[in-house]
Amino acid sequence: MLSSLLVANRGEIARRIIRTARRLGIRTIAVYSDADAGLPFVAEADEAVEIGPANPAQSYRNARVILDAAKSTGAEAIHPGYGFLSENAAFAAEVINHGLIWVGPGPDAIEAMGDKINARNLMAAAGVPVAPGSQEPARTTDEALKAAAEIGFPVMVKAAAGGGGMGMAVAEDAEGLRKQYDTVRGFAERMFGDGSVLIERYFPRVRHIEVQILGLHDGRVVALGERECSVQRRNQKLVEETPSPALTPPRRAALLAAAVRAGEAVGYRNAGTVECLFDPVGDEFFFLEMNTRLQVEHPVTEAVFGVDLVEEQLRVASGLAPSFDPAALTVTGHAIEVRVNAEDPKRFLPGPGAITTWVEPAGDGVRVDAGYAAGTTVTPSYDSLMAKLIVHGADRAEALARLRAAVAGFEIAGPKVNLPFFAELLDHPEFVSGDYDTGIVGRMR
Repeated sequence: MLSSLLVANRGEIARRIIRTARRLGIRTIAVYSDADAGLPFVAEADEAVEIGPANPAQSYRNARVILDAAKSTGAEAIHPGYGFLSENAAFAAEVINHGLIWVGPGPDAIEAMGDKINARNLMAAAGVPVAPGSQEPARTTDEALKAAAEIGFPVMVKAAAGGGGMGMAVAEDAEGLRKQYDTVRGFAERMFGDGSVLIERYFPRVRHIEVQILGLHDGRVVALGERECSVQRRNQKLVEETPSPALTPPRRAALLAAAVRAGEAVGYRNAGTVECLFDPVGDEFFFLEMNTRLQVEHPVTEAVFGVDLVEEQLRVASGLAPSFDPAALTVTGHAIEVRVNAEDPKRFLPGPGAITTWVEPAGDGVRVDAGYAAGTTVTPSYDSLMAKLIVHGADRAEALARLRAAVAGFEIAGPKVNLPFFAELLDHPEFVSGDYDTGIVGRMR
C-alpha cells in the first residue's frame, strides 16, 4: 500500500479521500487556496500546503504548483478527486513522468474518453450501443445542419470536450440549431479550449443511468451496479439512487455488461463511470460518455455493496488485489444521495455566504460527506456543493423515509440552501413512484 498521498482537490471530496487514507495508515497531504485555509479538509490532513489564490487556474488547476507541493512534501502519489485536473491526461502523464503514482486511469484512457466523438466511435466499435449522432465534429453550421437532417430533430448540441453537464443545448429545428451551434461552440472554446461540436439525437423523455466500473490491477474490469441520476437542473445532477427503479433484471444485466465492454475497450484501470441514456419507451440504452475519475455520487454504490471505492482506487494504484471478491458482489438494500448546494431552491442560482449554523442529521443508515462547517464560508470561487447527504435502507421505501427525516433534520443558516427543494421532491408523486425522467425538475417549476 502507498505510504503518502497528496490530495489535489478541496472540500468534501478531499475530506473523503483523507478519511480513507488515514484509516489505511497513509500519510496525507492537502493543498489549498488562500480562500480555503479555514476549511475542515486542511486541518484534517497530516500536512497542508497553500498553493495560491482562490482562482482555480492559479491553484487547483495549476499543475506546476501541485507537483511542487508533492515534491516538497515527499508525496508518493497524487489523488485528483473529481473536477479540476482529474480528467486532464497531460497532468496525469506529468505526474507519472515525475516518478509519482497517479491514482486514476492511465493518461491514454483519459485522453481516449475525453473527446465525446472519439469516445462514441470507440464504444460503437466495441459493441456498446450509442445514440444516433455525428461521427466527426461539426466544424460549421452547415455541417451541423447536415448531421441534424440525417439524425432528425430535435437534436442535442454538445461540446465534444465538455463534461459535468456543461456545453449542451437542445435544438428543436434548423433555426434553433443555428443559434445553439454558435453558442455551444463559443462556450466550448472558452471553457475547454476546444470548439469541437457533436450533434446527437435528443430524447425528450429519457432517464440518465450510469454504471460504476473498476479496472483492477490484473486487467479485469468489474461493474459495481448502476446509479439513477435523472433528477437534474441545467443538465447537472441533484439526486442519485441505486438500484435504478427503471431497470428490469435483464436490462440491468445488459447495461452492466456493456459498461464492462466499454472499460475493456480502453484497457481501463481504477475507478470510472460509464454514463448512459435510457429510453423507457423503447426499452433501450445508449452510451453517453465515460467519466475517467471518481464520481460525486460514489457513496450510494458504497452503501449497497459495502465497498470503499477510495480504498479500491488506492489498492489498484498500489498494484494490489481488490479487498472484495468480484464474483461475490451483491446489492443490499437501496441508497439515495442528494447534493446539498449553496443555492436558491427555486431557481437554483448560487447563494454563497458565511455559515452561521451547521447541524448534520444522524441516525440509522444516514451518512453526511461535508466540505464545510459552522464558521466557514462558501465563496463564489468554486462549485456550490456544500455536502452530500446519503441514506441507505432495506428497500426504496425505507430509504425515502430516512431521507425525508434527514433532510428535515439538516440545519444550515447563512448561505442559501436547496434543502427545501429536496423536501418538495421527496413528496412529489413522480419521484415517489420511481417513474420519473430528466424532465422532472422542470415539471416541478
